[in-house]
Amino acid sequence: MSVRHVLLDADGVVQHGVRDPFGLLRRWAGDRAEDLGRALWAAERGPLRGEGDFLEAVDRVVPSYADVDPRELYASLWGDITLSEATLALIDRLRAAGLGVHLGTNQHRQRGEHMRTTLGFDRLFDVSCYSWELGTKKPETDYFEIALERIGAPGDEVLFVDDMEANVEAARAVGLRAEHWHLDRGHDLLRELLAGHGVEVD
Repeated sequence: MSVRHVLLDADGVVQHGVRDPFGLLRRWAGDRAEDLGRALWAAERGPLRGEGDFLEAVDRVVPSYADVDPRELYASLWGDITLSEATLALIDRLRAAGLGVHLGTNQHRQRGEHMRTTLGFDRLFDVSCYSWELGTKKPETDYFEIALERIGAPGDEVLFVDDMEANVEAARAVGLRAEHWHLDRGHDLLRELLAGHGVEVD
């Protein structure tokens, strides 16, 4: 079967987040920046599945490592998002070619809602698969199975693009076509990868 849908990761594919999170954390936590980072990312694991409130976790974790308003730190780390104009243009061309274009991303609720409303992701994608809504996250098998159900297509009609190799391998194991790509690798390569699956865009 031919590819009829493209499922895109957000961070590293559609958008850039903070380039150097530990460098940013050092402004507030100094030598404890890596410890703070590990504590924050550990605290995010549950909220990525919709379990618990991540902002409440940030409020609890940050004071043990740094003298900074936890919400200021949160805004700097998770609210700093830059959309890729080249990816947005590619999405338009994919849709003009008649393909469904969908989002497959691990996000906690607050960041995901910011992406949906402020950044306009609900208008950008046909189907959005946010981990916190699905109750599972990449690279777990359930995530991709639910995503296929939402898209309403078999795996071999869906091409998944993600910047994490583990997610790509997991998607392939479920039956999706999948390619590993990051914004830093350039859109010429992405177009080549798409063409390898019969998806031709100018």
